[in-house]
Amino acid sequence: MIEADNITMRYGPVVAVEDATFRVRPGEVVGLLGPNGAGKSTIMKVLTTYLYPTSGAARVCGKDILADPIGVRRCIGYLPEVLPLYTDMEVGKYIEFVARARGLAGPKLAERIDWVVERCGVRPVFRTLVRELSKGFRQRAALAQALVHDPAVVILDEPTSGLDPHQIVEIRRLVRELAKEKTVICSTHILQEVEAIADRIVVLSRGRVVADGTFQELRRKAMKRQRVEVAVAAGREEAKRALGGLADAKDIRPVKSGEGTARFCVEADFKSAILGQIDGLMHEKGWQVTELVDRPFTLEETFLALTEAEDAETLAGGAA
Repeated sequence: MIEADNITMRYGPVVAVEDATFRVRPGEVVGLLGPNGAGKSTIMKVLTTYLYPTSGAARVCGKDILADPIGVRRCIGYLPEVLPLYTDMEVGKYIEFVARARGLAGPKLAERIDWVVERCGVRPVFRTLVRELSKGFRQRAALAQALVHDPAVVILDEPTSGLDPHQIVEIRRLVRELAKEKTVICSTHILQEVEAIADRIVVLSRGRVVADGTFQELRRKAMKRQRVEVAVAAGREEAKRALGGLADAKDIRPVKSGEGTARFCVEADFKSAILGQIDGLMHEKGWQVTELVDRPFTLEETFLALTEAEDAETLAGGAA
């Protein structure tokens, strides 16, 4: 549904995006994740034909962004970072204006306006001037215009910006509902957002795609290890020495322990049998294990590992 091939965008000597390649399949929610300035918004502007890339190609709904930009625009709904609002219009009139510009009329027009007004939660401000809206309601009105024509592809740049916690939950639910019949690409630098709504994550750093996959796939690529937490009724130093003797243990760190209990985080390669080794050691020593669990690395740890590795590689290349 979305195919991006080696997209590069330069502004004079500044490279905003470099050789970005990824795919978004029908019915999939893909999160573009990266720090501010990573190139997320630039990629979205290229995919929506707001910008022509310096080089590379992309297709949306099978339509080429360079050869058929009008065809691309017809099949997408776009919520940009800078909201496309007319502040001197009432919310309802604004949504109707966008819908008519998209070619809607008659019963279909009324049906779609009613749908987005309800789903985006703007009914309470339907007759309110846009300039009088709070930031959260402005965000919701802009989302309504992106969805009013029932597009096949929805492209959302920071869709929950300015929303309160209840509104954020509503938008997450809406995005998941949209994915049942649409393709969704959503950019954010908020880790919890992408973890909550995305089926797959494309991680950007310094304009380059540094990782692409599910959270589990990215974690394996970034961390290369698994992390196990064990709590045992034994002396801390004795337990640490015993754990250090395990064949697959790579790193052992004590964590806060209770009285009479030693607790450690043990890291090992993903394919190791560290859980079985720890269990066997505890039986051998006759120690009572009060906890032995897998502690997966968080999305935040994974993201930092991926982007820091890219930064280190970039700096090394510059030094060379």
